[in-house]
Amino acid sequence: MDAKQATAKVRADAHKGHSKRSRIFAAAFMLMLVAFAGCVLWLNAGIERVPLRPTGGSQFAKATVDEVLTSDVGLSDSGEMQGNQRVLLTITDGQFAGNQVEATSPYSNNSGAYCEPGLHVVVLVNQGQDGALVATVYNYDRGLVLWGLIGLFLVLLCAVGGKSGTLSAVGLAFTFACIFLLFLPLVYSGASPFWSAVLVVVLVTVVGMYLIGGWSVKTFGSVVGTILGVLIAGGVASLFGQLGHISGLNVSEIETLAYVGQNSKLDVAGLLFAGILISSLGAIMDISMSVTSHICEMAAANPRLSWRALFSSGMTVGRDMMGTMSHTLILAFAGGAVNALVIIYAYAMPYLEYWNEYAIGIEILRGLSGSIGIIASVPIVSLVMALLVTRSKATYVLPTCES
Repeated sequence: MDAKQATAKVRADAHKGHSKRSRIFAAAFMLMLVAFAGCVLWLNAGIERVPLRPTGGSQFAKATVDEVLTSDVGLSDSGEMQGNQRVLLTITDGQFAGNQVEATSPYSNNSGAYCEPGLHVVVLVNQGQDGALVATVYNYDRGLVLWGLIGLFLVLLCAVGGKSGTLSAVGLAFTFACIFLLFLPLVYSGASPFWSAVLVVVLVTVVGMYLIGGWSVKTFGSVVGTILGVLIAGGVASLFGQLGHISGLNVSEIETLAYVGQNSKLDVAGLLFAGILISSLGAIMDISMSVTSHICEMAAANPRLSWRALFSSGMTVGRDMMGTMSHTLILAFAGGAVNALVIIYAYAMPYLEYWNEYAIGIEILRGLSGSIGIIASVPIVSLVMALLVTRSKATYVLPTCES
């Protein structure tokens, strides 16, 4: 047997080994998901949320406006549309479905609904001791619109992305399941928001990357780069948050959150940094997968490339991406601070005032710590992938790029 035949035999044996390991990993992956589902069910079954506002027997229901009886809605001296309406509407779901009732509709630019015949609204309805229904219009019924937008997004994702798009949709569903069924119950029960977010980051990264790349070096390198990049972002946020005396106690919703904290085990102060971990995850996953995919393509096109050449190639594409990814994060957080920026500009606030506003400090902390995570992930994932790909080619331990 000559050298070429020996090499071919080693490759064939390695391929069989890869297939076996891939099946084992897939089985382990499914067992992990089953265990995750069991833990989520157990966790949520043991949580009792304390009612934080009295309902007085009132309940929300959908309704359709039949007629506007009276209306004094108009422009106020401040230029805001506001006033009250008296409307006749039909409740379309819930305990009182089919009942027609008169309702009050208080309206302003930031609350309520301006009622017209045929409008779909959400009402707060209660039944008095005499059996009569009392209703107040809460807001527009936006359910169909929002679900329609979500449906459009999923259809386009699956249609344009094909199999990858469909798997991405599955990954998104898993992400939301982790946030709503794992992260929120954990922090509500008194677990550390930071470490609860780390758990979510690890789970979402492993599942998301596996769905995209299967069992391969590409997946492993992307997972390592993403998790380390997100942890760096969280560490930077925590460090500079402490140095700047910024925490979750300084966010705009603190009054409501403080009340929640008083009636639960919620650690309000840690929520800010947990949010930074979760919000930076998507961008860091994106750049990690892009760098790993590029290195895999380079290795496939030229198997003789050394790890140094692959590392350099990964850094090149990473540098091209980190600017746009950092812009994405920073502009997203800047968009959330537009109202504060307008107020600062309109009131001509001096530097020492606006630069030390909590709102500005929080947005800078969010945007820059996430961007630092993106920047740090590029050399990490480039080095990890360069070493793994060259080692895999030499030892056939893992399939280099494909599952």
